[in-house]
Amino acid sequence: MRDVTKIHIEDTAPKTTPVKVKYCLYARKSTEQEDKQALSIESQVNEMVALAKREELNVTEIKRESHSSKDVGQRPIYNEMISEIKQGKFNGILTWAPDRLSRNAGDLGAVVDLMDQKLLHDIRTYGQQFSNNPNEKFLLMILGSQAKLENDNKMVNVKRGLRARCQMGLWPSVCLLQGISVTQIERRNVK
Repeated sequence: MRDVTKIHIEDTAPKTTPVKVKYCLYARKSTEQEDKQALSIESQVNEMVALAKREELNVTEIKRESHSSKDVGQRPIYNEMISEIKQGKFNGILTWAPDRLSRNAGDLGAVVDLMDQKLLHDIRTYGQQFSNNPNEKFLLMILGSQAKLENDNKMVNVKRGLRARCQMGLWPSVCLLQGISVTQIERRNVK
């Protein structure tokens, strides 16, 4: 009979020390107009600060931004945060929801790239946590893509609604009449 030596997996696995995560709390509203979504940023900050206290998260800075995330690379505060993650100032992001980070593939890809480079260890939202593992990064990308889809669909639905109003004789301002010929307008006015 052969002598079989049992090897315990936990004895051969490399020892890893937990990374101390330094979070940047990022709050964003989609519009730069002061009167629109007036309470949005502060309510996001208040909720996420309460979560950080409950879960004993180390939030080292709070960043607030009033800017659309529709276009890649156009948010100065977001870009600053990404740069500071690359410099090692933060290695975690705390934000209300994934769509606060991005509604475009480029900015979201930059975040996932930072995870792949092991510069960004954790993203926390009010109801979810994303770390550097394939399933969580995949879910983050799906949620960001869903936010992009919702944003794109808004434009399609608004245009459909404006066309329907025009067909009913309820004319929007002249700048919204793209695609409607002058003869169509004249026919409407003839009784």
